[in-house]
Amino acid sequence: MLDIKFLRSNPDIVKENIKKKFQFEKLELVDKVIELDKEYRDAKNRADELRGQRNSISKQIGMFMAKGQKDDAENAKQQVKDINAELEALEVKESELETEVRKIMLVIPNIIDDSVPIGKDDSENVEIEKFGEPTVPEYEVPYHVDIMESLNGIDLDSARKTSGNGFYYLSGDIARLHSAILSYARDFMIDRGFTYYIPPFMIRSEVVTGVMSFAEMENMMYKIEGEDLYLIGTSEHSMIGKFIDTIIPEEELPKTLTSYSPCFRKEVGAHGIEERGVYRIHQFEKQEMIVVCKPEDSMAWYDKLWQNSVDFFRSLDIPVRTLECCSGDLADLKVKSCDVEAWSPRQKKYFEVGSCSNLGDAQARRLGIRIKGKDGNYFAHTLNNTVVAPPRMLIAFLENNLNEDGSINIPEPLRMYMGGKAKIEK
Repeated sequence: MLDIKFLRSNPDIVKENIKKKFQFEKLELVDKVIELDKEYRDAKNRADELRGQRNSISKQIGMFMAKGQKDDAENAKQQVKDINAELEALEVKESELETEVRKIMLVIPNIIDDSVPIGKDDSENVEIEKFGEPTVPEYEVPYHVDIMESLNGIDLDSARKTSGNGFYYLSGDIARLHSAILSYARDFMIDRGFTYYIPPFMIRSEVVTGVMSFAEMENMMYKIEGEDLYLIGTSEHSMIGKFIDTIIPEEELPKTLTSYSPCFRKEVGAHGIEERGVYRIHQFEKQEMIVVCKPEDSMAWYDKLWQNSVDFFRSLDIPVRTLECCSGDLADLKVKSCDVEAWSPRQKKYFEVGSCSNLGDAQARRLGIRIKGKDGNYFAHTLNNTVVAPPRMLIAFLENNLNEDGSINIPEPLRMYMGGKAKIEK
């Protein structure tokens, strides 16, 4: 959410930013919110003026009564009554206008960084850099579900009976591999100085609207019927929400956190789910990284975060690339974002396995996350990035570690979590 003072002083900058994001339907909102904000401030100023008058007149009533000037006292009482009636109407108007201004401000997108490429959608995202040499073996690489089924590692049919499409049972060494990757990701981030968390898996609506846009919420979140609770779509939601309405001393920054959670998303249902496969699913697990820092440090942390993901995948010898998200592909709260994509030998292309985002002070403004500085309080910057999100990551892992006989090599870093196994065999 932008600062209303910034919008008021820089409407052309805000409009130009909206154009860069190809959200032309929102252009009229800038003038509308400026008008409503003026009405709100006028109402507030008039209300403050009336309160001052009321206090002054109220003091006179006692003085008139003490002097026996009953008529003057009654006139003063009537003035106070009239003021109270006007104040009551103004306070209702203030509240309504304040709500309407906030509602619009939550929809107007954050100002993107100057370095973000301009484009309409993800088809115009820009490759930044490749890490590792993508290879395609001479033998055929089967579909990932076929690989898992050959190792007795997945049961989609039973999951469809219990839960519907978009769910799965993992079993045996594949289930163990899934857990091993998450355990390794946890320790990988702890070794890099991040504090490990397991957060709540449900959050209230005020946190949901604090961490994401309305459009994202509608497409992603599962609502708990009859309660003000939502299942989280990523642990970032809980972890940023942890700091709601807090003032953090500068010397305690940055906050570097890594969190594990299951994630629940309904958005895939709107686009159709493949009958088979674990690429688009309603439930998965993820290791996340979150940073809360001073504004001047956020871009440096952004670079550190996506590099952590690259280093993680490369430690497992999986080729990856980074892809800069263009303006039209950025969610409204994001200042800058890039995807980390892993190489698929079967498809002979890269596919997304994680996303790194700098949200500037957008989430902090919505949630009231401030920093206590020498010259006063100011809003923090927040960032998040995926360390790893199996089972999608398993697709890249299995394809890149598949042998011709159908066995799967286990890289050295994972073996301690797999009971020392160097291979998964049929």
